[in-house]
Amino acid sequence: MDMYLMDWVNLLLRWTHVITAIAWIGASFYFVFLDNSLEKPTAPDLVAKGVDGELWAVHGGGFYHPQKYLVAPKTMPDNLHWFYWESYATWLSGFGLFTVLYLFNAGTFMVDKAVHDWPAQAAVIGALAFLVVFWLIYDTICRSLGRTKNGDLKVGLIVFGFVVFASWLACQLFAGRAAFLLVGAMMATAMSANVFFWIIPGQRKVVKQLKAGEPVDPIYGWRAKQRSVHNTYFTLPVLFAMLSNHYGFLYSGEHNWIVLVLMMMTGALIRHSFVARHKALVHGKRVPWEHAFGGTAVMVALIVWLVPAPQAEAPVEAAAPAAAGDATAAVAQNPFAKVKAVVDQRCVMCHSATMQSKGIRLDSTGEIQRHAQALYQQAVVMKLMPLNNATSMTPGERDLLKKWYEDGAKVE
Repeated sequence: MDMYLMDWVNLLLRWTHVITAIAWIGASFYFVFLDNSLEKPTAPDLVAKGVDGELWAVHGGGFYHPQKYLVAPKTMPDNLHWFYWESYATWLSGFGLFTVLYLFNAGTFMVDKAVHDWPAQAAVIGALAFLVVFWLIYDTICRSLGRTKNGDLKVGLIVFGFVVFASWLACQLFAGRAAFLLVGAMMATAMSANVFFWIIPGQRKVVKQLKAGEPVDPIYGWRAKQRSVHNTYFTLPVLFAMLSNHYGFLYSGEHNWIVLVLMMMTGALIRHSFVARHKALVHGKRVPWEHAFGGTAVMVALIVWLVPAPQAEAPVEAAAPAAAGDATAAVAQNPFAKVKAVVDQRCVMCHSATMQSKGIRLDSTGEIQRHAQALYQQAVVMKLMPLNNATSMTPGERDLLKKWYEDGAKVE
């Protein structure tokens, strides 16, 4: 029952996280598009009201005419819509999901002894430190260098370098799957913190100053714009990091941190191409596709790099095995009994009647035969299971499973 309830908690948190993330990203992308697509108003009444940009759009059978004021309207409306709960709800649901799935099961999901052998409690503290320390350093960089000469370029390069370092460090400390997710969570935490600590408080101060008839300090608008731009470039890299845990070939290699960095770079370049496209269309300039092509080229190169090497067939020994690792002869002697012994020892602890991870049971002959293809794919081809090889499945045992499946997965 406990596992059943935890599956529901996991599902509902994941669903909530996806819903709120769609709302946040949708609003963010729309306002970036809006800012970059505004045209100077020509109507005298709009100019007189202080409107600095306008856009005409059609959607869903209706016509829309959003306007942006240079500072603010002369009188504040009674009903002013704010955009922040999308961000907060996304982070809260994401952190809840990360806690339930990873922090509560750090020994299984976060620690890979082949990568770094440390206690589960230390891994939890390390993961939380990644979230906090990245935000503190990132925020310090933005505040220290953001308003200096070529500040945006300096901040961008330093933050990129720091993300590269954090990606490398995460992949040296955590299981690959957890490392990718943690880097995404680290950047997503900074995105939501930008909203919570700078963008919304700054907007509230501007509204307060306007209502009090005081001059508006432009620092709030500048800072909000800076952090909003950072958020839009973080978005696609974060989405990749969040989705990557479904694809073991990305994070299971020796140079997984390079894969992570290159794919995040691809996302940032593609996002920049859309931002640049909006500006080019408004100003009647050539649409710059160079960044999209560059990002695509990086991705294609990565696809070629990660092509798995062909596996050589193991030689078939004519004699009966003297060593336990000779999978071929072992299968010839007692095919399924050996396979079931391996599954019982290495897999059943997470795939039994009481704990059906991913809804898969492997605690009986019928269930093993039913899930033979999944067992072959996960344990032999992709080598993702057991997760982080927590039960120490040997290469000989994987060869045993391979031979059994390729000979027809017979159980008699």
